[in-house]
Amino acid sequence: MNTHREHPEPTGSTDEQRITLRSPGELADALPYLLGFHPDDSIVMVALHGERGRFGGRLRLGIPSSPREWPAIAGQLAASLIESSERRRSRPDGALVFLCQDPAPGETGRRTMERLRPLAQRLRTACGALDVPVYEVLCVSAGRYWSYCCPDPRCCPPEGTALAAPGTSVMAAAAAYAGIQVRGSLREMEAGLAPWTEPAPVAAQERALDEAGASLVPRILIGNAGKEVGAETLTLARTLIDRLAGAASGDPAGRDTEDDLLIGDQEAAAVILGLQDRKTRDRAAEWMEGPEAAPALRLWRALSRRCVGPYAEHATAPLTLAGWVAWSTGDEPAARVALGLALRLDPRYTFAQLLHQACNEGLDPETLRRCLREERAARTRPEPRAVCRTTAPRNAPPPRARSLPAPRRSRPGTGTARHRGRVMGSGGRAARRGGQRGGGGGR
Repeated sequence: MNTHREHPEPTGSTDEQRITLRSPGELADALPYLLGFHPDDSIVMVALHGERGRFGGRLRLGIPSSPREWPAIAGQLAASLIESSERRRSRPDGALVFLCQDPAPGETGRRTMERLRPLAQRLRTACGALDVPVYEVLCVSAGRYWSYCCPDPRCCPPEGTALAAPGTSVMAAAAAYAGIQVRGSLREMEAGLAPWTEPAPVAAQERALDEAGASLVPRILIGNAGKEVGAETLTLARTLIDRLAGAASGDPAGRDTEDDLLIGDQEAAAVILGLQDRKTRDRAAEWMEGPEAAPALRLWRALSRRCVGPYAEHATAPLTLAGWVAWSTGDEPAARVALGLALRLDPRYTFAQLLHQACNEGLDPETLRRCLREERAARTRPEPRAVCRTTAPRNAPPPRARSLPAPRRSRPGTGTARHRGRVMGSGGRAARRGGQRGGGGGR
């Protein structure tokens, strides 16, 4: 099983928006607005609550390529949907399921729908076994949708039904009124964080990473200059953030390309390698709000694209920082995509795990922001002047002699058999920095 499929993504709830969807077509058209993007190659499950079927929590997971994985995945998703719903509010009274996948080469949308039919049945059975009925299962492929639950060809014909034109559905109108945007497809969002593929830029960046590693690693391991390297990394990252902030943003579609041109290969390599240190990464996470958040997010995205060749896993740190800044600034869809990619590279990366879980459970990022603000303030606060308490004041009188008390005589028969004192243990408190405080969990 691919590691990225082990992290289903709950995507929150939109109870504030009261929209009535009456048909499979309206459900299919509403799906991108429920997630914030078009889910390519995805299983999406939506919890329903109450008699009127209010939307609750959502889960998204990539469709496993091997049908042998479908039974286990179906059971895990059904259980996860129920558990996440119970943590937020209550057990769901029903569920909706969407299977979204473009046709394979030489395949039609209808053929894709038929190929995924056993997966749809597995999901219905898994939810039913947990007493959660599935009211609708839709397949979305090649710009059309099919219902696995409706046998009436008058409303659900065998050739499928075309999706509504973008911006013309009931959900699109309500989303526009509420200011909800669809970012494009999941594939497009991931592409903006993916490593470069052009041979010449890849070779130059890989060479810069090799040179930076040959320079920095001996300093850290042999010269014991870890703090010095961390300070240099943060100084350079701050310089790059200021550079990006001062550059004209231009067209959002071409912003990634513009940012790539503003960062040198050696600069990117030095910051990428420096961020592999947990303490340095946690310090970098403090650029999370205000005017520095947007250019910091652009930097972390750019560095993720620079982790090429054998350095692909080094992108885990900048991807996690990108997910954190996106979540901190209210962009939950982008945060889930970045954190999902980080966990795909390293499923055991603790900082990404904690952020992913907190974001998916609808927690307020202000708690973590407050901790990071306190960390920054504690470093900049001047330390109190030390007072030497062992030095006696000038002209002070000598201390008076104190006589030691005479030892007590033990009564006959007692001697030292009865221990009259208390033995104090030497255990201390184990302070654990990271994880919950400052977002620097584990790795």
